[in-house]
Amino acid sequence: MLRLPLVAALAALLIPAPSTQLAGRLQAALDEWRASVQAPGAQLGVVTKDGQIFGLASGVSDRGTGKAMTPDDLLLAGSTGKTFFAAVALELIESSRLDLDAPISKYLGTRPWFSRLPNATDITVRMLMTHTSGLVRYEMNPKFTADLRANPDKTWTPDEEIAYLLDATPPFAAGQGWDYSDTNYIVLGTIMEGITGRKLYDLVQERFLRRLKITHVVPSTSRRIPSLASGYAGARDPLGLPDEVVKDGVFVINPQFEWTGGGYATSARDLARWGHELYAGRAISQKMRDLMIASAVPARLGPDTQYGLGVIVRKTPAGTAWGHSGFFPGYQTELLYLPETGLTLAVQINSSAPRPGGSRSPLRFLYDVAAAVQGAGFLVP
Repeated sequence: MLRLPLVAALAALLIPAPSTQLAGRLQAALDEWRASVQAPGAQLGVVTKDGQIFGLASGVSDRGTGKAMTPDDLLLAGSTGKTFFAAVALELIESSRLDLDAPISKYLGTRPWFSRLPNATDITVRMLMTHTSGLVRYEMNPKFTADLRANPDKTWTPDEEIAYLLDATPPFAAGQGWDYSDTNYIVLGTIMEGITGRKLYDLVQERFLRRLKITHVVPSTSRRIPSLASGYAGARDPLGLPDEVVKDGVFVINPQFEWTGGGYATSARDLARWGHELYAGRAISQKMRDLMIASAVPARLGPDTQYGLGVIVRKTPAGTAWGHSGFFPGYQTELLYLPETGLTLAVQINSSAPRPGGSRSPLRFLYDVAAAVQGAGFLVP
């Protein structure tokens, strides 16, 4: 059943209005949705085809102090960070420094652990980028999560993370199934740093963030991240972390381990700006953008959903959508671009606790906003 305040707020968007009125109506919708999912705080970023940019915030960034969430606060963006590293990979592919269909043995075959990697000799770069390699999640390995909690200050190397799945039996032969796994992008990152001889965070900063003047996107490489909103994981976090994952400005573990599996803290406004530049703008060439989408394969992420080269491709009530979802203990993120209308949306909340029954997910909230902004005349139940 639809929540009447949200229906009224979003339906009002169908009336042409100046930007200030649109912002007010978006704010009302964000406030109502945040309350319905019982998140401490939320941000909404919107970039329209004609270049209007909205950054809105609701609720609090810290339950203990009651500090209000602002559009400039940062939240851990989880796997949406893969979009930055996929963009680096696409540029390397375009310059012929990275071969999309080469076996990864071409780049990693001399590593001492390579022969122990599941499906090692049959995995290609494309399989890493589309999650069809058969490499499972190191980050959900019980031994890793225990070691992560036991060593909260540890700085993890890619080799140490990959070691948690060496000699494991893969769930399927390379290229013969689909399973979402950060391990794929950890291995991809290892390849790219080997090719370039550069730190990938530096390349993302130089090639994209600095050039596009995107400032509220920073690497999550230490336990202290300036301007990070406190996150709340609930009672049953999959990594075994406590509800309050940031105490006195310090994360309870080092989020640095995520690296190319995500690895960024963002504001929703600048995440939406990045999505606009990636999918419709100046971040990469149209040729590489088209390759990213055309490479999509069926994915177990819901009905009518595929996964391309670092992008989720969905058929949604608001039209075809490109983007990515993100989770990190204490935070949830969704990034959505609608190619038919050029609308880009991002939402972030500082909670990863289960939502109350009947409430909308961040993704469905974006469907509502998209439908209303586009004037589609309907809302998603």
